[in-house]
Amino acid sequence: MPQRPHDSSRRTYYAPHGGLPPQSQLIHDRAVFTEAYAVIPKGVMSDIVMSFLPHWEKTRLWVLSRPLSGFAETFSQYIMEVSPGGGSERPEPDGGAEGVLFVVEGEMTLIIDGDPHAMAPGGYAYLPPGASWQLRNAGNEPVRFHWIRKAYAFVDGIEVPPAFVTNEQTIEPTPMPDTEGRWATTRFVEPSDLRHDMHVTIVTFQPGGVIPFDETHVMEHGLYVLEGKAVYHLNQEWVEVEAGDYMWLRAFCPQSCYAAGPGPFRYLLYKDVNRHMALNLSSR
Repeated sequence: MPQRPHDSSRRTYYAPHGGLPPQSQLIHDRAVFTEAYAVIPKGVMSDIVMSFLPHWEKTRLWVLSRPLSGFAETFSQYIMEVSPGGGSERPEPDGGAEGVLFVVEGEMTLIIDGDPHAMAPGGYAYLPPGASWQLRNAGNEPVRFHWIRKAYAFVDGIEVPPAFVTNEQTIEPTPMPDTEGRWATTRFVEPSDLRHDMHVTIVTFQPGGVIPFDETHVMEHGLYVLEGKAVYHLNQEWVEVEAGDYMWLRAFCPQSCYAAGPGPFRYLLYKDVNRHMALNLSSR
């Protein structure tokens, strides 16, 4: 991927802090759940819906998506909050799962095969299935990060990709053709690398940038808004989203958007790629 000098002041990312809304708050919000898409507004991520994980110390999390009938099919996504001194020596219970970590607030140390990697906001790590890794917050403030997990689709003759750690603020976004830079994607792996069966990227729209048609495709999406606001057209309905909101889009859900401004609209995007469509022949 093209590189650029690191500048930690370039970007900030929305991260939930929990708590509870006041009793005076109106009940109605923007939450939507349909057979084609879901919108989970940032206000939903309160203490009521947080959870814990086995073998994680001083850690809580919000589950944004999980494999479920009528919901996400290919992946799960958490927002993790690890307090000072917390972390895990046994983080991933499934040896066939791959993962991506993306830091939105705070700092942590990720250890892969015994090698420590300091990660700060914008930090990105890919963890292949079977990877030996641990995570620790040795600082004085909580660290918050996304953890996207997928069952890796092994293919005979194609090796599993290696682990790597980088930071999105060192990677030059790739402009979409004929958009004059208003729509760009920060890619962490080459799209044609068939070792990877999922892509987790960052998409950026400058104010006024649009997806000018209803994308309708086989890839499932998880979409967390890191910065800004926009209006999304999902399956013939318009919804407003802002930093901290999460969207799940089912395969073939029509989708387009308009970034209203005043600043950039940016989101962390998951999609499944580069594999045959399972035909379930064994069930016939």
